[in-house]
Amino acid sequence: MGIEIERKFLLANDDWRTAVTTRKHIAQGYLVDVRALREGTARASVRVRISGDQSWLNIKSVELGITRAEYELPLALADAQTMLATMCNGVLEKFRHHVDVDGWMFEIDEFLGASNGLVVAELEMPQAHAAYPRPAWLGREVSSLARYYNVNLIEHPYSEWSEDERNGVDAQAEEGS
Repeated sequence: MGIEIERKFLLANDDWRTAVTTRKHIAQGYLVDVRALREGTARASVRVRISGDQSWLNIKSVELGITRAEYELPLALADAQTMLATMCNGVLEKFRHHVDVDGWMFEIDEFLGASNGLVVAELEMPQAHAAYPRPAWLGREVSSLARYYNVNLIEHPYSEWSEDERNGVDAQAEEGS
């Protein structure tokens, strides 16, 4: 079984931009949407992702937190384009920036469209409690806050977040999302 151990962070400032090694555009949509996950009628999110001339089908279990089951399968580009256009309830677009810090690869997602203004750093971990670098630009961890999960941004994009949500106030309702 594939396991993803990933932490998500807000960013304290833009100093990371000077260390970007690569940048790519990503478009993704979900074949199982957040409503099915919230209502408990689905046990996994199913995502179609395109970056350049590559595409994937990604399946993740629904647990909140840093550790989840994950499977990623290559998908023909034409099939992925058709799925995004006809089977998904919206497409999320972002630029993914790669920043290497002491051998650790931070993936910094800068969202576009209705989630423009949201920037989140992700770090894949070898173990849940592994020590990792904390550069000065790395802000508060939001790994367990459902609103930062990409699947939730389709239905509730950053542009619709309340001031409390944007300021990091944790809503009780988020726990089961």
